[in-house]
Amino acid sequence: MALRDVVAIFGPTASGKSAVAEALADRVGGELVSADSMQVYRGLPILTNQPERPTRLVGIWPLEFEASVGEYQHLAHAAIDEVLAAERRPVVVGGTGLYLRAALAELELPPPPEPGRREHWERLYDRVGGGRAHALLGARDPVAAEAVHANDRRRVVRALELVEVGRSLRPADDRLWAGATRHPTLVFGLELPAEELDRRIGERTQAMFERGVEAEVRAALEGPLSPTARQVLGLREIAELSRAEAVAEIVRRTRRYARYQRKWMRRILGVVMVAADRPAEETADAILEVARARQHVPARRAG
Repeated sequence: MALRDVVAIFGPTASGKSAVAEALADRVGGELVSADSMQVYRGLPILTNQPERPTRLVGIWPLEFEASVGEYQHLAHAAIDEVLAAERRPVVVGGTGLYLRAALAELELPPPPEPGRREHWERLYDRVGGGRAHALLGARDPVAAEAVHANDRRRVVRALELVEVGRSLRPADDRLWAGATRHPTLVFGLELPAEELDRRIGERTQAMFERGVEAEVRAALEGPLSPTARQVLGLREIAELSRAEAVAEIVRRTRRYARYQRKWMRRILGVVMVAADRPAEETADAILEVARARQHVPARRAG
């Protein structure tokens, strides 16, 4: 691999991304950069499965902060550039597709809503109900409406905000990026059988409770939380359900989310799929072998 290559590792929840990324970083003199929309928050390290190894962009914002892709993109670009300037190799790892895309490419992000406009659409949604607000979205942006459920207040409101400024929640070009990355990049997707992934999700969920996730959630709920932080998977379940019910519901929702991530992963332009149903060190060695074989492949760059 050339010195200025960036390696990205994407995979569904519980596929072993962090362990593989750490093993790869050890082999190539790399530094880890997170592309996870919930690991950016501090205060929920168990629930968001934050790595113990130092990783850039993990735990950078308090729970009351309203995270945005735009702010993350700025920080991710700076982090990757700093690692490269130090003659180290960035290993970008995560399971949030949009954050991976933002870290590696130049996203054209819509402007933030004008003051008061988000509140306007939130009041409209609450006044007329999700069904009528969704119907309004369908009349203005039918493609976005197809991708958003009427009960998803946050996304319906966001979609209406974007329509108002001539943008869409679902742009016509919905690939990972428009064929270019900021630096020469290889993207690897971790793949393993569905039944193995389901087993790992169940084990990881049980382990969270053994590590004290319930106390962590109680402490977090004592302070202010932004709307985005409240979307952390498992937060509501632990707060509202018995332990047995919370475990079952978190496992169910996580498995469903993992299936979505697997579908999204296959849409990544140029992704190299790697079997991950083996020790992390072996998966890292397989990635390194492919990366070395492709070191002379022309990079996809913006411009």
